Order: sequence, then structure tokens, then C-alpha cells
Amino acid sequence: MKTDTIAAIATAMSNSGIGIIRISGPEALLIADKIYRSKNADKKLSDQKTHTIHYGFIYDGDDFIDEVIVLIMKGPHSYTAEDTVEIDCHGGIMVVNKILETVIKYGARIAEPGEFTKRAFLNGRIDLTKAEAVMDLIESQNDYALKSSANQLKGSIYNKISDFRAIIIHEIAFIESALDDPEHISLDEYPEELSEIVDNLMKEMNQMLLTFQNGKILKEGIKTVILGKPNAGKSSLLNKLLGEERAIVTEIAGTTRDVLEQYINLDGIGMNIIDTAGIRDTEDIVEKIGVDKAMKQAEDADLLLYVVDSSKPLDQDDFSIMKMMTEKRSIILLNKSDLDAVVSCEDIKNKMQDMIDSDHVQNENFDYMNNDQIENNNYIIIQTSMKDETGLDTLVDSIKKLFINGKIEYNNEANITNIRHKEALSDAFESLKLVKQSLADEMPEDFLSIDLMSAYISLGKIIGEEVEDDLVNEIFSKFCMGK
Repeated sequence: MKTDTIAAIATAMSNSGIGIIRISGPEALLIADKIYRSKNADKKLSDQKTHTIHYGFIYDGDDFIDEVIVLIMKGPHSYTAEDTVEIDCHGGIMVVNKILETVIKYGARIAEPGEFTKRAFLNGRIDLTKAEAVMDLIESQNDYALKSSANQLKGSIYNKISDFRAIIIHEIAFIESALDDPEHISLDEYPEELSEIVDNLMKEMNQMLLTFQNGKILKEGIKTVILGKPNAGKSSLLNKLLGEERAIVTEIAGTTRDVLEQYINLDGIGMNIIDTAGIRDTEDIVEKIGVDKAMKQAEDADLLLYVVDSSKPLDQDDFSIMKMMTEKRSIILLNKSDLDAVVSCEDIKNKMQDMIDSDHVQNENFDYMNNDQIENNNYIIIQTSMKDETGLDTLVDSIKKLFINGKIEYNNEANITNIRHKEALSDAFESLKLVKQSLADEMPEDFLSIDLMSAYISLGKIIGEEVEDDLVNEIFSKFCMGK
């Protein structure tokens, strides 16, 4: 733990109404005293009460810099648990940088990325899950990610993991005590009791692990891939969803040769939408590369939007796309409904069923679904016209129903959104499985204690109780400056 004093600009580097320079460490108040002046010449910030606000001016020697408001937060009752000073000045880039230079000149050093939050963690004010939630909160791009991060910041994951660890360490202590003092502590009926405790722990851990995919989408957005044959209306769909002409649209088939990815916020749901090259059998080398990329993107998608030109008959290229959709949540858009249709919803439904039957898809939830019955099915068919802008409201509602009602929803429970948390929780779960196996094999209690301790340590990695310095440094290096 470094004990020097750090400083950084805590607001964005652009001209704005206000700029904030944050100082933290043992010399924070003394540095502020050297550069701050008020109308009361004898007033020193270091003599003032904590959590107070003061109006005055910043000087570098005799050189006036800016009129400011200064906030004092004395440790341990501050964000970092150290003495902290925040200088609120006018938000011009030049003046903010000048004040920071002056703070550095009088004894502070530039903070590393995330160092303020890192100090809060190292000083025991927050655990590692809350520290990570701070950055997730800053980077949130949709309502669900924001709520999940805020819930984690309030301690949802920390509290759950701490409860698990408290139960496990209690059982470890009991086993060790019984082994040390067998005359007074009996283990005769303990295996049955421990088995029930471990079952309950594994059940709760499994419920948390099941939230990971849900949490990943909450945090990162739904990876949505737009598929279809050339000139079916894929790029037009992307432009309509974005509300701008982002993709080039022409009457020439094969205009889109590469993937085009855009992030949108769709009524609070984050979506990473990827427009792809039209899928068809082609001899054009460049276009073929684009088709291959489209197929690869579809494999990793959370949602497929399959755009069909309903004015043209289905062919082998359509069937190739349908085959990819048999195990994906999908929305099929019968586009160009403003023209005479030769493909109907019933045609698509029948062909999809043929695909399912021929491939022997084993998925009890896979079925065609109406707009009113989405929860337990995998795909939906709607009619659209990009020209007349019809069907888009239905498309938006369908996406929301498919990924919120019964599929992906925000709740106040501990949602796992971090791969590091998932891996550590999975390790703890596997250790508890070994405890169950040892109980079934009637192994000595020492084995139970070893595997319980392994689970305890794995859970400690999540909240930072059992974590190496290198990992801590890596986590906080991803933070923005000034935080």
C-alpha cells in the first residue's frame, strides 16, 4: 500500500461548466493549505471540520488561478478512507490542468488509473466486487446494466458470498474442533448434517451461476446478428433501428461485403447489432469472405434477425440460413410486405418445422410462436416493410418480450456479470462436489476440511479476501483516470 498523496482530474477533459481535481493521501490537506486562500487570510483548510465546503481562490505563489469551492473529507470517512480534498473549479481544460499542475508542484503525484478506488479497497472501505461495480456503473450503456451495477455496489454479491463463506468456515471450525477434542465433540451424526448443508450451498451457488448468461447480456447487451440473402433489406433494417443512414443501401445485390457493428439502446435494452453480407453461393472472393464472416457471427449470436424478401420464392440460400436458426432465439422478418407476397408466415413455419424434423432437433422449448406467446419458444415471425416502416414497433416489442419476459429480467438478487466471479464461484462449486463425494465414500473428516477450505478460498477471490497483488493491479488498471 502506497502512502504518498495522489491527485487527478475527476471530470472529463472537455470545456464544461465545472471541473473537479481530487487529492487523496496524508498530505492532501497540507497541499491544499499551500494553494488555497479565502477572504479570511488566517483560514487554513486543515483546521476545518470534515465534510465541509469552503469558498475561496487557488493561487500558485502570488499568481491567481481560479475562483473555487473546496470540499474537505477527512479520513477514514472519505471515498478512499484517507484525507481527501476536492477542488471544484471552472471547467475549462486550461484552468483544470493548471490547478492539477499546481497541486503536483506542491507535493502530490499523478494518480494511476483507478488508484482512488484501489485505495478504497486496500484500506478496507469497499470489497473487490463493489470496486468492480464502480467501473461497471461508469460504463453502463443501458438501464438493466445500470441497475445491476448499482445493486452490486450496494453489496448484493458481497453479502451473498460472505454468507456462503460464513457457513463454510463454521463447518471447518467444527470439524477441526472435533478432531482436536473428540471426547467432548462428537462427529457421529455429522456427515448427514453436513451433506444437507452442502446441498443447500450448492443449490444457491448454482442459482447464481445460472444468472451469468443473463448478467452478461445485462452488462454487454444482446449480440444481435442480421442475416438474409442479398438485397432482402438487412441494411435498411439496421438504419431504421439506428435512426440514421449508417449502412449503404442500394438496389445492387451484394452491396454489404463486411460486417458492420453498432450499439443501440432499445427502450433500456442494450443491443450490439451486426449487419452482415448477404448470404448466397457466390464465386466473388471478397463477397465469399463476407458470407463466411456472417456465418461466424451467427454462431456466437444471442439473437438472429432473419430478413426474408417475401416477394421472392425461398431457395437453398434461405434454407441454409434457416438451418442455423434451429437452436437460436430468432425473429424472422417477412420484409417487403408492400409488394405482392409469394412467401407467407405459414410457408416459413412449415419449412422451419421440416428443418427441425430432419435435423432431429431435441429442444422441448423450440416452436413457432405468436406475438402473444413468446415466453417458452425460440422464434417468431412478423411482417415488415422497411419502405413503409411497418412492423418495426412489433419487432421492438418482440425483442423486449423475448429477452425480458421470462428470459432476461432485472431483479434484486445477486446477478453474476463478471467472468472472474463466475470462474471463482464455479471452482467453489466443484470443491463442494468433492465434499459430497468424500461423504459418500465415508472418507476421513480431514478430507472434508480440505475441500471445504478450498471452496472458502475460491469464494474469497470474488470479494478480494484471497487475491494476489497482480490481479488487483490488473483489475484497477482498467479504470478511468481520477477514479
